[in-house]
Amino acid sequence: MKRLHLYILKSFIGPFFVTLLISLFVLLMQFLWVYLDELVGKGLDFNIILEFIVYTMAMLMTNALPLAMLLASIMTFGDLGENNELLAMKAAGISLYRIMKPVIVLSILLSIGSFYFYNEVIPVSYKKLIALMSSIRQLRPEIIVKEGVFSNEIDNYSIKVGRKTPNGDMLYDIMIYDHTEDKGNVTVTVADSGTMKITKDKKYMILNLYSGQTHSEMQPNDRKKTTYPARTDKFTKESIFTVLQGMELERKDESVFKNQNRALNNTQIVYFVDSIGKQLERRRIEQSLSLSYMAPIPTNLLKLSKKESSGIKPLQLVQQINIDSATTKSSVLIRVGMINSAMANARNNIRIIEQSGDMLTTSKRNLNRFDIEWHKKYTFAIACLVFLFIGAPLGAIIRKGGLGMPLVISVVLFIFYWIISTTGEKFSRESVTSIWQGVWFSTLIFLPAGIFLTYKAANDSVVFNLNSYSEFFKKIFRFFKKKKKESFDKVA
Repeated sequence: MKRLHLYILKSFIGPFFVTLLISLFVLLMQFLWVYLDELVGKGLDFNIILEFIVYTMAMLMTNALPLAMLLASIMTFGDLGENNELLAMKAAGISLYRIMKPVIVLSILLSIGSFYFYNEVIPVSYKKLIALMSSIRQLRPEIIVKEGVFSNEIDNYSIKVGRKTPNGDMLYDIMIYDHTEDKGNVTVTVADSGTMKITKDKKYMILNLYSGQTHSEMQPNDRKKTTYPARTDKFTKESIFTVLQGMELERKDESVFKNQNRALNNTQIVYFVDSIGKQLERRRIEQSLSLSYMAPIPTNLLKLSKKESSGIKPLQLVQQINIDSATTKSSVLIRVGMINSAMANARNNIRIIEQSGDMLTTSKRNLNRFDIEWHKKYTFAIACLVFLFIGAPLGAIIRKGGLGMPLVISVVLFIFYWIISTTGEKFSRESVTSIWQGVWFSTLIFLPAGIFLTYKAANDSVVFNLNSYSEFFKKIFRFFKKKKKESFDKVA
């Protein structure tokens, strides 16, 4: 039996690592495609790009593991079924449960490792990735001067080049507008050729110009004059030295992002949710106490003196008032004043309730994100085990190995799982359902399906044979047809 278990493990581990790499590559390409515009053209060093990819792959590992488990289990057991090895094992009296036992143990270990990875490694990777992405976003693109187009990527200068060599070393027909004094296009430099170099630290740019002239419009001393003096300076060689800002990567502090939901482990999430929940409850109480429950009441309508009524709450104070006397014995001016004050208080209360309602809804939605993240660490870990109980019996039933059919089935099932999971998380975030119902909804659907498929595959039940389903419906149709005929004979 040990040899059989080793054989099953060897048959499973190879496809698992291959499919894990394929899943990571596909998910990484999808992620990079989304953020491609923020990465291209900024002259990032190779180590920065490699660091970005490593952090991204760590973030995508929780999605790649369940998909790799599903695809590898379908491939392994489909290949065993296609080569009649499963049939030979069952003929020897070995049940499917015993055949799956080593893979189940491996899946449990992967689930535990996945939870530890999600709870301990991903929060650190997330903070580093977000800090790096924020730093890259603020990094200015490389200075790329195009032919026949003005480039404004250099601070205080607008440059146009007629043509340039293929390697970009020499520039020809150069026109430069100088905006260092912020007075408009009053200084323009024209040169036959030139070179542009940026220092290695990307802090300075040196522009060497050859055979040109600079035209400058001067401001007249007398403002009443309508003509402006001008000056033209010719040069054989001139150098422009300018400071470049935002061209080097400045790392952001990771601690700025430490309170985001994905940057916390479960212990930190529990503490954070508890403290934020208490703050939210205090805010609700403060908003309720800020409401005006009654209009100002004239003191002559109270049965109590000012001194006696000073310590009484507003709702208790209302009970000390005779409403009839307040409406009949008071003058018209006092009644109108009370009504206007009550309406003003009501309008003010409506405004406070609307503002506080929106604020509390947003706070509750943000609080739900942390609760969702706490549950997701468990659901993604259990997903490895759930997909094993779906993929292994599916492979045993369809009996197709390789990468074709298993890949199609795996992608369809995983997309279906992802849609259900995302929808459930959205419902939980918007408080449509409870947190655990929304987050665990996909698991509660796929786990019974996996148990059903495992039971059917263990008992060699026909699941995907269309003839069996057609025969089943034909039996039902014949049954109702017979009942209808018997009832018709009784009436006749």
